[in-house]
Amino acid sequence: MLALAVILLLGGLAFLIGRWRGAALAPAGGRIGAVHSRPVYHGAYVALLALAPALLVLAAWGLFGGAVIDERVLSALPTDARPLTPLDSGAFMNEVHGLANGDFAAAFNPDTARAVPIYQQMRREGDLATLLLAVALLLAGGLWAISQLKPAFRARNRVEAAVWLALLLASIVAILTTFGILLSLVFESLRFFELVPLSDFLFGLKWSPQTALRADQVGASGAFGALPLFWGTIFIGAIIAMLVAIPLGLMAAIYLTQYARPRVRRVLKPVLELLAGIPTVVYGFFAALTVAPAVRQLGVALGYADASAESALAAGLVMGVMIIPFVSSMADDALMAVPDAVRDGSYAMGATRSETVRMVLVPAALPGIVGGVLLAISRAIGETMIVVMAAGMAARLTLNPFDSVTTVTTQIVALLTGDQEFDSAKTLSAFALGLVLFVITFLLNIYALRVVKTYREAYE
Repeated sequence: MLALAVILLLGGLAFLIGRWRGAALAPAGGRIGAVHSRPVYHGAYVALLALAPALLVLAAWGLFGGAVIDERVLSALPTDARPLTPLDSGAFMNEVHGLANGDFAAAFNPDTARAVPIYQQMRREGDLATLLLAVALLLAGGLWAISQLKPAFRARNRVEAAVWLALLLASIVAILTTFGILLSLVFESLRFFELVPLSDFLFGLKWSPQTALRADQVGASGAFGALPLFWGTIFIGAIIAMLVAIPLGLMAAIYLTQYARPRVRRVLKPVLELLAGIPTVVYGFFAALTVAPAVRQLGVALGYADASAESALAAGLVMGVMIIPFVSSMADDALMAVPDAVRDGSYAMGATRSETVRMVLVPAALPGIVGGVLLAISRAIGETMIVVMAAGMAARLTLNPFDSVTTVTTQIVALLTGDQEFDSAKTLSAFALGLVLFVITFLLNIYALRVVKTYREAYE
């Protein structure tokens, strides 16, 4: 942290020097445009060329310096004190790090106590060498940049190109991260499908991902039929929750944009959006302690004596309330974005306010509304806490909303919790579930975009 602070301080100084140098390039009383770029761009150019190599050195040391020092420490130890295996080496150096940082009061291994002074000395030497190299590169880059500053020098173009490159790299990182997630899901899913047939996974009706811990263990062969999980995800997140969120969210948006007074809108809109900031575990407690008992009593009153205390209806209702702000906010923005000329034209033709909303504004704002619904569905099918606390873990195919069901995300968490073997079908099934969920979401978005495109063509 000290090295980074020093480099940033010197970078700020380089900016000030570059800006001063850029201001000095303009001749006194000279014509406008005699200098291509403003002084601030000259300062930014000098700071960029000074900071870039120095920060790269610090980043490289931060990423690889620890491994280099660990190897040097192990090499400096006597042969009889060195760990025999890579696993032992990792445990040995972890203890050295803990002793050097003061996390451990005493050494468990006597050899680690001898390694601590060596580690501390090498760490100090490495940090100092890195700082000196970074400062040297900063000075070299800054001096070279200052030597380039002339009245005709296009500092603004260079700075804007650097900003463009930084934005491009950020976009590439985001894209590569997405592809990395997809590839990890695909490769691990292929390993799973080598153990379990694809047809059994997609169309099987029983989900019981148990694996035998011993060769003679009975009843732990495992059943990986994921159809009950897919149905539970759709039933809770895309049916029950949407039946709550879409009408309430859309009507709230229509009221706030078309009927509410400005003072009322200023109060109600932030209150509505507060629902999106409540932690999902709070919704889960509310669903488990308040909504689920009420739903069970409703089921008993309707004649369903076996109504479960954990039900799809309880989880879906609370999940629908949770995602109302997603639908409402997107619909609100879409309705507000409709040009006033469209609304005024409808009124001029004699349409009432309700007719204008129903036949003009909502159709015109449909792309934004569909986007809000898609966002709400994506949020709903990825929810875990509410389902765990209110819907349970039972994987079953049922149309009864008073029954206990589970979802894909809930099972993924259950499969990857604790110490797991990543070569067993039980653990690998979590990646297969994630891949299917990714594909479903992807296809859902494509379908929605086609619907919006078709409607736009018909409307125009």
